Amino acid sequence: MADIRRARTVDEVVAAEHLFDGPAERTASEKFLAGEENHLLIAYEDGYPAGMITGTEVTHPDKGTEMFLNELDVHPDYQRRGIGRDLVDALAALARERGCRGMWVGVEPDNTAALATYASAGAGTDGKFVMRSWTFED
Repeated sequence: MADIRRARTVDEVVAAEHLFDGPAERTASEKFLAGEENHLLIAYEDGYPAGMITGTEVTHPDKGTEMFLNELDVHPDYQRRGIGRDLVDALAALARERGCRGMWVGVEPDNTAALATYASAGAGTDGKFVMRSWTFED
């Protein structure tokens, strides 16, 4: 089992930036880590950041607080070892500990690896998911 720890410093985030879609931005990392509702867990194998998961607590007036699983990644050299599921389980445990009423994630219907990981961690299917996004220029 991987050693899963919560990232607390920007240097930890930068050391794991190979797990993100792009390089870690120091200012954005500082802001993320400063928010008590934001969570970044890193799975280490022999001291190497092998996987990561991010989640953000979202509170709705009619639903209470839920954990939004924002991103999950496991380095290709460490896939199919249960690290992804362990990370999902760790985030779910953190969500329960923090009083969240549930956890959710959006997944593309053709992302079979993610779907299998989430199913193995006990996630159910709530139907089809359509995502719309906005990009704001700086």
